[in-house]
Amino acid sequence: MREVSHKDGLLEFSLGKFKNVLLNETIPAEAVLRNISSNVTVIIFQIHTHHQNVTISFNKKSSITNSGTGPDIGLVSILQPQQTVCTWYLQAVNANSVLSTAVPYSYTERDPIPGGCNLEFNLDIDPNIYLEYNMAETNIKFAPANLGHGRDAKPPICDSVTSQESRLRLRYDVYQYFLPENDLSETAFVSHMRKMSQVQNIRANGVKLMTLTSQDKTDLHFSSLPGQGVIYNVIVIDPQWNTSAAYVPVHTYACSPSALVDSCFTLRKLSTKIFFTILAVLGLFVCFFGHRFWKTDLFLMGFIVSAFCFFIAITRTSTLNYDVNLGLTAVVGIIGGLLLVAYWWRFGFVILCMFIVGLVLGFLVASTVFFTPLGNYKVFQDDVVFWVTFSCIALMVPIVFVGCPRVLNILTCGLIGSYTVVLATACYIYTSLSYIGIDLLRRILNDDFRRAYTSVPFQPNDLILLAVWAMLAIGGITVQLRRERREAPFPPHPYRLWKRERERRVTNILDPSHHVPPLRERIQSKLSQIKDFFQKEQPAGERTPLLF
Repeated sequence: MREVSHKDGLLEFSLGKFKNVLLNETIPAEAVLRNISSNVTVIIFQIHTHHQNVTISFNKKSSITNSGTGPDIGLVSILQPQQTVCTWYLQAVNANSVLSTAVPYSYTERDPIPGGCNLEFNLDIDPNIYLEYNMAETNIKFAPANLGHGRDAKPPICDSVTSQESRLRLRYDVYQYFLPENDLSETAFVSHMRKMSQVQNIRANGVKLMTLTSQDKTDLHFSSLPGQGVIYNVIVIDPQWNTSAAYVPVHTYACSPSALVDSCFTLRKLSTKIFFTILAVLGLFVCFFGHRFWKTDLFLMGFIVSAFCFFIAITRTSTLNYDVNLGLTAVVGIIGGLLLVAYWWRFGFVILCMFIVGLVLGFLVASTVFFTPLGNYKVFQDDVVFWVTFSCIALMVPIVFVGCPRVLNILTCGLIGSYTVVLATACYIYTSLSYIGIDLLRRILNDDFRRAYTSVPFQPNDLILLAVWAMLAIGGITVQLRRERREAPFPPHPYRLWKRERERRVTNILDPSHHVPPLRERIQSKLSQIKDFFQKEQPAGERTPLLF
């Protein structure tokens, strides 16, 4: 790519042709578009940078009403009769050298005007998409469009109530485009941004997420993908004339590429890597040997349930930092796993243990279902509908397999054990499969996440990891099913154990357990022992006074 410095003179642009420009903070660069055709009524000039702010203005001296500032910013020029030249001024903000890429696009009188009915932002006509993000969700806003008009005509009234002769007939298609995974480079950003700037390219390369009418809010929410580049754009459509126009695209990595602490390059914390790497080692063992080593299997399931519940509770109720929360979560998870191992048989909690095992698998199945496009149906934005549906799917798993606990346990070992490997891999390289579990946590911890549209890329890394997950799960399940097919029923059914024990005691009168007293007598005996324990001991010797 050739970088053009504004010191070379005026920056001459052509319609639809991108130009890379090196900007500085001291002297504005003058961008000029000449020989504009008479049938063109609107020019949208846009400029993009990797992460640094730039200012674009109609005048050398910018003001709040004639300029815009940001990494993805643009201006609309409404052409006057006989006008053939447009000029804009470009300047870096708080930086001496900023590489940017800029391009002008033209539209005719029948094309809608993006941002033509702006009532919220500073510019009179604002074609920009405004983006904010946090670690959980990304929010975009844009101003409604207006109908197109000729150079010498007045723009249509924005608040007209006649649907067919006003902006109310316009529709908005929202598009999303994912940059290559694990590539935060400026070169990749510049090349892919060009695929989301023009209407034809947006439709060819982007994924349409939704269509809005003029009655819908232009305030949208999406799940954040820290470290993954995403470009958003909106195409406004006039169905009467079958014309369309594109807003200025906006991009985000849901993190700061230039931050010294917690930047896009340091997202994966050491504590997270240690936690999930150890969990993956245990999970891989359980994947292939969990059924044979039943207590290890129970420990992992108890750890997952205890750690999951505790992490939610401590994150919601405390202000401790992430590393401390994760450390406490690990400790509580270990205690929960050990308690389940220690007491599962002593108190006859066999059914409860199998229910926990099935519920862990059910949660993974339910999370996977809502990870698919099914989870983006608007009905699931209602918390009641979502959690009732989620609970039904999660509970269905242990209910379906209630008659074959061995198969349930082996399936859980294979699928849960192999998924821990996926989570551990996500600590080192980006993969969308980790969001099967992350999105569930976000839904629980962030009250506003219910309104977020969840969409993730599915690129080569994800295909490879999905294949690894499938192979590990199938391999672990197959190995354990073949190994255990001739073993005794698992786990011993409590009713069958009780019935077999009863028959044995009836038929074998020499068995000491045959002479065990009834339950009522045993309880009375225990109570008597407790009463004797607290009774005051009488002094030894004669207690009756002598008779004389």
